[in-house]
Amino acid sequence: MQRVNLSTVSEFVFVGLSDAPEIRLLLFVLFLLIYLATMAGNITLLVAISTNSHLHSPMYFLLGNLSLLDLLCPTITVPKMLGALLLEHKKISFSGCLFQHFFLIAVVGTEIFLLTVMAYDRYVALCHPLRYLSIMSTKLCAQLAVGTWATGLLNSLLHTSLVFTLSFCGPNKIQQYYCDIPPVLALSCSSTHSRELVTLVVAGVLGSSACVVTVVSYIYILLEILAKNSPGIWHKAFSTCGSHLTVVCLFYGTTICTYVRPSFTYSPHRDRVVSMLYGMLTPLLNPIIYSLRNKEVKCALKSMIGYVRRAL
Repeated sequence: MQRVNLSTVSEFVFVGLSDAPEIRLLLFVLFLLIYLATMAGNITLLVAISTNSHLHSPMYFLLGNLSLLDLLCPTITVPKMLGALLLEHKKISFSGCLFQHFFLIAVVGTEIFLLTVMAYDRYVALCHPLRYLSIMSTKLCAQLAVGTWATGLLNSLLHTSLVFTLSFCGPNKIQQYYCDIPPVLALSCSSTHSRELVTLVVAGVLGSSACVVTVVSYIYILLEILAKNSPGIWHKAFSTCGSHLTVVCLFYGTTICTYVRPSFTYSPHRDRVVSMLYGMLTPLLNPIIYSLRNKEVKCALKSMIGYVRRAL
């Protein structure tokens, strides 16, 4: 039987972050600066990776994909939020909310899987250094990257279809600054129990699988370090894995707190803060973390800045 969307709600209204004009202006300036800094940092990192031949390796190919995701994630939500803060354009159409939800979940899911692939890449680099380039071949890297994007899109398609085929016939105020799963589900006048259960199970299985692969990769890395116990092995391991491990803890912690839990624990104020961490802060910090902890990236950035100065 064909499912018919019985929605009578044609648009949603974001509650926003604040109704006080002076606070709205301050938040607008703050989030605009964060957004511009995020764009500048990730674009710079992408340019450095693509133009410097020393960074044409599997690790930096995956890092380039991460920077692209960090460009997309805030771009999906922040411009609409800035418009709401400055111009009070708090409304979004039903279809606009659907597409925003789809692309955001796709980007978040893809980033989770990509960080898992990056953990495997670090395992190969430390545990099988002589076979690294043969294992992490160009073909395998391309397949892994395409796989993460495809899995993220399919995962998002499932979640979006589960949420937006519900009926929305009552309140239309979203307790968030973008269309996210928990606040949109809270507005449905249909029974959401089965949809929430499927969403929780799928997110739990995929999220826990990604976490398991990441943890197992780092367990093997730790065992390799303990087995060799050479003087410089700890420094090499920390310089190789420190940036990725920092990003993983920051991103996984915030996304799991947001999605892998039942809806009755949803708290608009708390979730608004948590969503800003992975939606705005993490994309801002990722290029900074990788730039500060990686000598090759720092050298590439210095040479790029020097080239720009000479050109000017």
